[in-house]
Amino acid sequence: MADTPQAPKIEFPCRYPIKVIGVAGDDFTDLVINIVEQHTPAGDVELVDVRDSKNGRFVSVRIRLTATGEEQLQALHLDLKATGRVHMVL
Repeated sequence: MADTPQAPKIEFPCRYPIKVIGVAGDDFTDLVINIVEQHTPAGDVELVDVRDSKNGRFVSVRIRLTATGEEQLQALHLDLKATGRVHMVL
C-alpha cells in the first residue's frame, strides 16, 4: 500500500502570495486591498499585479502579505468571498 504524499507544511509567519479573481469594477482592487489590510499588520500588503480578463468582465489582483497562521488565511478568504464580487481566492 503506497502512502500518498502530504502537502508541504507552511511555516508561519511567512510572506504569502494570494490571487483574488472577481467581477471587474473601478473599485474592485481597492475593495480587495482594504479587506486584506484588515487581516494584516499596517503597511504589510504589497500589491503585485492587477490584470483584466480578455473580455474585461473579470479582474485578478495578486497581493503578497505576511501570513501569521491558518486562522488568519481562513478569515481573509471568508471575508473576501462575503463581498459577493470575489469568485476565487488562490
